[in-house]
Amino acid sequence: VQPLSGSPANFHVYTALLKPHERIMALDLPHGGHLSHGYQTDTKKISAVSIFFETMPYRLDESTGLIDYDQMEKSAVLFRPKLIVAGASAYARLYDYDRMRKVCDKQKAILLADMAHISGLVAAGVVPSPFDYADVVTTTTHKSLRGPRGAMIFYRKGVKGVNKQGKEVMYDFEDKINAAVFPGLQGGPHNHTITGLAVALKQATTPEYRAYQEQVMSNCAKFAQSLTAKGYELVSGGTDNHLVLVNLKSKGIDGSRVEKVLENVHIAANKNTVPGDVSAMVPGGIRMGTPALTSRGFVEEDFAKVADFFDAAVNLALKVKAAAGGTKLKDFVATLQSDSNIQSEIAKLRHDVEEYAKQFPTIGFEKETMKYKN
Repeated sequence: VQPLSGSPANFHVYTALLKPHERIMALDLPHGGHLSHGYQTDTKKISAVSIFFETMPYRLDESTGLIDYDQMEKSAVLFRPKLIVAGASAYARLYDYDRMRKVCDKQKAILLADMAHISGLVAAGVVPSPFDYADVVTTTTHKSLRGPRGAMIFYRKGVKGVNKQGKEVMYDFEDKINAAVFPGLQGGPHNHTITGLAVALKQATTPEYRAYQEQVMSNCAKFAQSLTAKGYELVSGGTDNHLVLVNLKSKGIDGSRVEKVLENVHIAANKNTVPGDVSAMVPGGIRMGTPALTSRGFVEEDFAKVADFFDAAVNLALKVKAAAGGTKLKDFVATLQSDSNIQSEIAKLRHDVEEYAKQFPTIGFEKETMKYKN
């Protein structure tokens, strides 16, 4: 429970179980992967993981938006990784852990499941668990798990198998991972975070928590359906978890520009790469999830309304793009900030969003005053 966050937790595992420049395979960042899994471009090693270890991505089948396990297996045979990561930051479908376990077994590779984004869903039992298949599991604690900012590492202990001489072979992860966390990469523990995590994990055992995660899933299904009905293309065509990844390319706009408009109307979302993107700074997608608004009491029909707000923001972004004097993002931002007609439309949409959100006070707010308690 001591890792400070998800990226450090993953790096703890790599440094514990791999030698420098041993090989890692993980989902490519533009296809939904995470920086901490060793992302690099043709010209630059973006993640420090790719500096200290050799990394190779596996990818989606771009025709379906689903992970191409057949190609992953072929790549693993050629690359011979020491560790394969099953985990993502923007993948709206479920991982086939059984298939990945078989790929790892063929290569005698370690299977690391990074469930940072879905750990709350796993804890509630509403999506399949990686624990039956993975050698090591990492997770952040502040996303769908709904705890403080931190991370956890789980690893197998006990008997791993029996060798040719009939002797038991034991897992050797515990001492290596503990030493990598401290004193290898960290100093004193953040006990205030660990205490908060204990509370979050206790909450995760309750019936109310399971009901919450079921609502998260139901809300996301409705959100995806509402967006699709409005003509939006979702990567993979839908969702099996708590998030949607919208590919905006067919709308003639990108994630960076839509994100700017969303910020101005007080909707929190982030630009995100989608398959085929060449730039993470001006990507083609927007990623959105349902856990936070579900915590505030949103149900299915409310997410249909969120889809309306999102659609209005995209249409506004298209207007700004058409009115902008140039093609650069800075031209878009300048027009967004200076055009009086657009500012008027922004103000109206922001007002509508705020008025709707007032029905659902954030945690710790007094509903009557809309201020924090005490």
